[in-house]
Amino acid sequence: MCPPEYFTVEYSINPWMDPDTPVDTELAMSQWQQLRDIYLRLGHTVDVVPAQPGLPDMVFAANSGTVIAGKVLGARFRTDERAPEAEHFRRWFSTNGYRDLVMPSSVNEAEGDFAWTGSLLLAGSGFRTDPGAHPEAQEVLGVPVVSLKLVDPRYYHLDTALFVLNKGEHPRVAYYPEAFSAGSQQVLRRLFPDAVIADAADAECLGLNGVSDGRNVVLPREATGLARSLEKRGYEPVLTDVSELRKSGGGPKCCTMELHAE
Repeated sequence: MCPPEYFTVEYSINPWMDPDTPVDTELAMSQWQQLRDIYLRLGHTVDVVPAQPGLPDMVFAANSGTVIAGKVLGARFRTDERAPEAEHFRRWFSTNGYRDLVMPSSVNEAEGDFAWTGSLLLAGSGFRTDPGAHPEAQEVLGVPVVSLKLVDPRYYHLDTALFVLNKGEHPRVAYYPEAFSAGSQQVLRRLFPDAVIADAADAECLGLNGVSDGRNVVLPREATGLARSLEKRGYEPVLTDVSELRKSGGGPKCCTMELHAE
């Protein structure tokens, strides 16, 4: 995670961002700290990457690397505003013991568009990550990749429309079908017949930008319908306020890069 010390909305690179809307950086810090505290309370370890001035979106650490079994595929951002973030995270990986590190040649916004299920890497494209980044991820990380096309600009990254609930040989996901092309919806139905399907209300508060450890599921506090659906499946929803961070189109997952050990 990376604290939002310099968080603001001074440009617009997705439909959620409005530079004319006031932003409370202190409130964003408080909400980020609460999210970090939730992870610690649940027994997880959180590494913190130092924030850098002039990079207000660096808080969205998920976009800066994909880590599976010690292998790291770095990021290459589509927009000039975020491009410098990639080097700061590369340095963090290099100084924290990650030797098997490759920086991509294709535009690749990391866990924003890559979701590891434990057996497959689901890979989004349509707005940010290039389709050419998908075979590159397969070569670098050595895992099978399934491409999915996003069609609604509000859900500009895969992690705004889908997240993994359980990893392993028989993973389960939650997703919002209307964010995907017709063909990608068919793929998702085939791969995940027992998926949790979100409705428009939960998608519109970025309820799919969640983080699950297989039991506890951290969600934006407005995602009440999705929380009820998850409770019925035996999960423990943990709702948290990320309203200030959502002004840049982010939520719990955007703030969280998962370092997959396997």
